[in-house]
Amino acid sequence: MLLLLATLLAPGLITPGATAVAEDYPTHPVTLIVPFPVGGGVDAMGRLVAHHLTQAFGQQVIVDNKGGAAGVVGMRVAMHAHPDGYTLVMTTSGSTSISPLLYADPGYDSLKDFVPIGLIASSPIVLMAHPSFSAHSVKEVIALAQKGGVTAGTPPPGTENYMAAELFKSMTGADITIVSYKGTGPLTNDLLGAHVGFGFNTLPPAMGNLQAGTLRAIAVAGSARSGLLPDVPTATESGLPGFEAAVRYGLMAPAGTPRPIVDRINRELRSMVSTEETRNGIIAQGSDPLTSSPEEYAADIARETAKWSALIKKLGLKLE
Repeated sequence: MLLLLATLLAPGLITPGATAVAEDYPTHPVTLIVPFPVGGGVDAMGRLVAHHLTQAFGQQVIVDNKGGAAGVVGMRVAMHAHPDGYTLVMTTSGSTSISPLLYADPGYDSLKDFVPIGLIASSPIVLMAHPSFSAHSVKEVIALAQKGGVTAGTPPPGTENYMAAELFKSMTGADITIVSYKGTGPLTNDLLGAHVGFGFNTLPPAMGNLQAGTLRAIAVAGSARSGLLPDVPTATESGLPGFEAAVRYGLMAPAGTPRPIVDRINRELRSMVSTEETRNGIIAQGSDPLTSSPEEYAADIARETAKWSALIKKLGLKLE
């Protein structure tokens, strides 16, 4: 798949006509499909990107939420859009590298049906709970689970958070019942109400609550501490090396979108992340800013796909 993508992006395939089109781009409003509901972390990131691109392009970038099936519905819509740079799609590692593996018929291939434009940010997945939850560390969560009756909340199957929960169960043998929510917003609300034991949640919808103390972080799913939660130990520090999961946000376009237009948008993404106001906006949402070339983003998608493919095959997971 990477070879195919490299061929599609090869400079030799760029025509003078395409370059001329890119110089004028955009001449009318651009649609940014966000394949998740309004109010979640992906939506917030998408609106931040749309705001910056609107200012950079001098044309309105309109957010169009197409939620459903952990990003699958919106990705299908974006795939069929005309490849002229006027339809973009906000992506996550879940929609590019998990849902295509998990669903029996996702209807798209991330590296055949889309052109990666660039990475934007990464948000660590955090084990968090209501302050009243009795376990305060990963070891205590495992010990509590061994007694039975522990529930763990996640967004729907197909998301990074859900797969993090499955990875946690697989690595620890913990007796945990996974409760899936429609999104990070409902999950956060039930964590705040102590209606679910603990959760595998991303920072954007929960950062304010963690800072206010109405939610408590137990551990970060990774090998390095998050600069956003410097006092929260990693899973590796907590005795669970290899438990790593994060939501990686990016931007893609339908396959066939001219490379000069892809490069133009990529430059704007890099500019966005280097702007203090936008960097602070990304950090305030609970994410770490990232940049990449289209090829680097393609390689990132391939790595994430290989990682989650192994777990999905091991557990025999499949969704209709």
